[in-house]
Amino acid sequence: MELRDLPSVDELARTADDDPLAVDAARAVIVRAREELRAGADPGDLAARLREELVASRRPGLRRVLNATGVIVHTNLGRAPLPQAALDRVVEAGRAYSNLEYDLAAGARGSRQDHVEGILRRLTGAESGIVVNNNAGAMLLALAALAEGREVLVSRGELIEIGDGFRIPDVLARSGARLVEVGTTNRTRAADYERAVRTETALLLRVHQSNFRVVGFTEQPSVAELAAVAQRHHLPLLDDLGSGALLELSDEPTVRGALADGADLVCFSGDKLLGGPQAGIVVGRAELIERLRRHPLHRALRIDKLSLAALEGTLLLYLEPARALREIPVLRMLHEDVSAVRARAERLAAAVDGDVEETVARVGGGALPLAELPSFACGLDEGLAEPLRLHEPPVIGILRDGRLLLDCRTLADGDVDDVAAAVRTCR
Repeated sequence: MELRDLPSVDELARTADDDPLAVDAARAVIVRAREELRAGADPGDLAARLREELVASRRPGLRRVLNATGVIVHTNLGRAPLPQAALDRVVEAGRAYSNLEYDLAAGARGSRQDHVEGILRRLTGAESGIVVNNNAGAMLLALAALAEGREVLVSRGELIEIGDGFRIPDVLARSGARLVEVGTTNRTRAADYERAVRTETALLLRVHQSNFRVVGFTEQPSVAELAAVAQRHHLPLLDDLGSGALLELSDEPTVRGALADGADLVCFSGDKLLGGPQAGIVVGRAELIERLRRHPLHRALRIDKLSLAALEGTLLLYLEPARALREIPVLRMLHEDVSAVRARAERLAAAVDGDVEETVARVGGGALPLAELPSFACGLDEGLAEPLRLHEPPVIGILRDGRLLLDCRTLADGDVDDVAAAVRTCR
């Protein structure tokens, strides 16, 4: 075929039986065909390529992915998969009208915060709570409401980058607060905060080093020590926990523990160790939460009804910790016995003629960076990585030492058959 042999856009589009997307799809096919011909390649059957283009144009961009990376809270793969209880609440709230901002008892306007404030108080011991769209938004709101135009004291060792270039000093600047660094990168003491307090100081900020650890010659004051400094100077202490564990998980601080140690406000994420949807949660003293609620940024950062429904469904599971460990996927994967992981790897390897390999899984999502979870994977030829990634549904593994490893800690029992079918198709 030569360039002059290519059909016109209209001519090619007519082969698609009046499909409303045919003209744009035909134009894209012909543009690529011209490029291939100029490169000396044969573009093949254009009508067939048009049909493929039309199928692709209707395929949702956001799709289910089978996570075989061994990273449980995988930021690039959507972080926490939701528990069934949360999905049920999303369907219920999304398929009809709801009492999102309507007080059924009073017959008057209500607040969307009322749906989760009570359960947040019960789970954390806080006086009050508020929920926004994500934890960066929660911190931005708290700083803007409590420290705009004034100083915030932060340890140099806590001026972290969360990810994708997002840094704590930038959040402070955008909130209108002024950053005052105390201590050094590896050693900061409560006395450093004490000396830095001035009349312009609005609050003390502690940022949990959730996505890294400094080891060796180090020192950081405890929440209780910082709370004592804050109380002596009648200042609030804001503790950013990042991942937000509600249950005991290794050495990760819990929200309830931070409040019990004296933090006035604690902010954390909904979609990391909590195992729910993307959300930013702030709990603590009622008078401070009310200042956040009244700030203009609150409306700009507010959580939408579907995320709120998913968060409520997830939080309700925590009322029964044993049920939360069983039904919240993130918690289940974190605590699953390695023998069950190995059994899945053996079943998958037997189905696709792969090898069972011992490996290590990670928590991910900037949480518990030193934690290593014993795991098992199905090892395959690395040449399968790309075809599996382009399969429907996509299967994402990890490449290591010339092998593709499909880590089975992040695959559910029901995923094994889907992965096996994908491997057989891609070979």
